[in-house]
Amino acid sequence: MASAETGGDKYRSFMDGEGEKNTVWRHGVPPNFDVVNKLFEEERTKEWAEGSVEEKVQRLLKTWEMEMFHKLRPEDQKSVHSQGFTSSTNGMKPLTRKEWTAIGGYNAFLATKLPLEHRIYDPDTETFDSGMETFLTAFPRGFAIEVLDVYCTGPPRVAFKFRHWGYMEGPFKGHPPHGQRVELFGICIFHVDEEMKVEKAEYFYERGNFLASFLSTPAAAASASGCPVMRGN
Repeated sequence: MASAETGGDKYRSFMDGEGEKNTVWRHGVPPNFDVVNKLFEEERTKEWAEGSVEEKVQRLLKTWEMEMFHKLRPEDQKSVHSQGFTSSTNGMKPLTRKEWTAIGGYNAFLATKLPLEHRIYDPDTETFDSGMETFLTAFPRGFAIEVLDVYCTGPPRVAFKFRHWGYMEGPFKGHPPHGQRVELFGICIFHVDEEMKVEKAEYFYERGNFLASFLSTPAAAASASGCPVMRGN
């Protein structure tokens, strides 16, 4: 589960070492996760033992996100299957690797069928770079992620519950920062091959309440949730 060559990051694999000497990085060099790692360590609710199933799944998740966002060439993405990869959110149309890479991870994750007038954030009008800039501005300390539970370890499937969170300490689409924690809970299913490379990623979470948290206090947004994933968290 993406355990080789942990390199310069405690929680992600395949970031440096001999195997990465020819990697083409989006910004020319490997990303630095020190700031978001600090937030993760300070506020995670689970601290998994190194080598445990949960820690391995969490490392796979963080490595997959890092490679999809920051490695430009498919051949450099060692946690991702070389052919036929797709990703979907909330049962919507799966995106190919080429489609995902073209629009960016935030826009893929926030895909919606809502009418234009009801969209707090419209992924259809954003680019890879504008989506990244929007959320980096809103979350200057980053958008941390942790694995809460693992239901299936694979292959062929790795299923787990996750938590994503950050602090809105910068503006979001013209809305002033409120300084509070914004978080979401969801379920992810990775379909993996025998080498634990991700062939298909399926995310399920409550999109509306997550985005509503940028407009009002997160507690107020969450109180209106009818989603069972959000209730009880």
